[in-house]
Amino acid sequence: MSRSIRKTKIFGVAAAPSEKQDKRLWNRKFRKVCKRLIQVEKEPPININSVTNIWSGAKDGRRYVINATKKQMRK
Repeated sequence: MSRSIRKTKIFGVAAAPSEKQDKRLWNRKFRKVCKRLIQVEKEPPININSVTNIWSGAKDGRRYVINATKKQMRK
């Protein structure tokens, strides 16, 4: 990947490189809650925000950086 560069100047806010593990845990919890509620014949939640707090993840979103250096643009 020595020649691969980012096409946009969008970077994650926190030091964590990815939210993959957090998303896995959130979706597992969401599916578990949905299965339990369906078994007891209640209405399951519509979206994941009603079950988990997405702001408790390792990364707090993404931001556009206007003056990104060449080093930052490397993957």
